[in-house]
Amino acid sequence: MPAETMTTLRRLGKTEIEVSPIGLGVMEFAGGGGLLGMAFPHISQEVKDATVEAALEGGINWFDTAELYGLGVSEASLARALKAAGKQDGEVVVATKWWPLLRTAGNIPRTIHDRLRFLDGYSIGLFMVHQPISLSTPEAEMEAMADLVEAGKIRSVGVSNYSPQRMRRAHRQLERRGLPLAVNQVEFSLLDRSIERNGVLEMAKELGVTIIAYTPLASGLLSGKYHRNPELLKGKFIYWRAKMQRGLQKSRSLVQALEEIGTKHNATPAQVALNWVIHFHGDIVVTIPGATSPRQAQENAAAMKFKLAEDELARLGELSRAIN
Repeated sequence: MPAETMTTLRRLGKTEIEVSPIGLGVMEFAGGGGLLGMAFPHISQEVKDATVEAALEGGINWFDTAELYGLGVSEASLARALKAAGKQDGEVVVATKWWPLLRTAGNIPRTIHDRLRFLDGYSIGLFMVHQPISLSTPEAEMEAMADLVEAGKIRSVGVSNYSPQRMRRAHRQLERRGLPLAVNQVEFSLLDRSIERNGVLEMAKELGVTIIAYTPLASGLLSGKYHRNPELLKGKFIYWRAKMQRGLQKSRSLVQALEEIGTKHNATPAQVALNWVIHFHGDIVVTIPGATSPRQAQENAAAMKFKLAEDELARLGELSRAIN
C-alpha cells in the first residue's frame, strides 16, 4: 500500500486530474537513446522497474516524460516499469510532451500515435508543448491539442517554459474550445525563483494554472552532496557541471540551513528543499524530481510525509531570495 502523506492530492489546474504533490521525472530513463539520451548513463530496465515501484510505494501517482527524452526510450521504459509494477491504465497519470523545434502545429496530430505506441497502453493524462519554439503560433498549437482531447487521445493540455504572455494566449485559445490550460512546467527551486519575478507565477494564479516545477533540487546541488565532495561534479554532463559550479559557493549557507532544519524533521537536505517547493506557494506548485535508483525515488517521495513550519518556510525563502 502507498505510504500516507501529509498532503492530499492536488488537481492539475481546473481539470479533474489529481496528482500527488511530488511526481517522478523520468528524463534519466532516456540514457542511451537519441541526442539527449547521450547526456545520461545507461540504466538497466531492472533498476528502472525498481525505481518506479519505489515511487509508487511512496505515494507518487504520476510520472513525467517526453518525446525528447530519448525519442521514445524514456516513455517505453516507463511503460515497461508500470507494467512490471502491475499498474493498469487509469491507476496512474502519465504526462508527456511534444517537441516543437523546426515543427509546426500540424505535427502534433501526426506524432501523437508515436507517443501512444511507446506508452504501450497507458493513456496520456497530460500532454504538453515542451518549448515555445515551434514554427506555429500558440493558438495553432492549442487548436491541435484541443482536437486531441476531443478525439480521446489525451486528457488535458499543458505547456512548458511559456512566458506569461504566451500562457494567456494559450489559455484564451483553449477556453474558446471549452478546455482549461492545465499546467506550465518551468524551472523552480530555492536556487531559481525567476517565475516569481517574470510574471509566470502571477499569471498562473490568475488563470488557475498549476506550476510543475522541474529541477527542484538544482540538479542535486541542494542535496548537499556536492558541497561535501565537489569532486562528484566531474561526473556531471558538461552543461550541468558548469551551472552547478557557479552555484556551489553561493548556496553554501542555504544548504547549511537545509541540513539544520532537516534534523528537526528527520529529513535530508533534499527532502527539505522539495518540501519547500511544494508548500511555499501553496497547492499551485507540484514538482517532478528525477531518480536513478529506488533509494532516490523513495527519498523523494518521503518529502511528502511532513510539512515545514511557516517560520521554516519563511527562513529558507529569505536565504534563497538573498542569492537569487
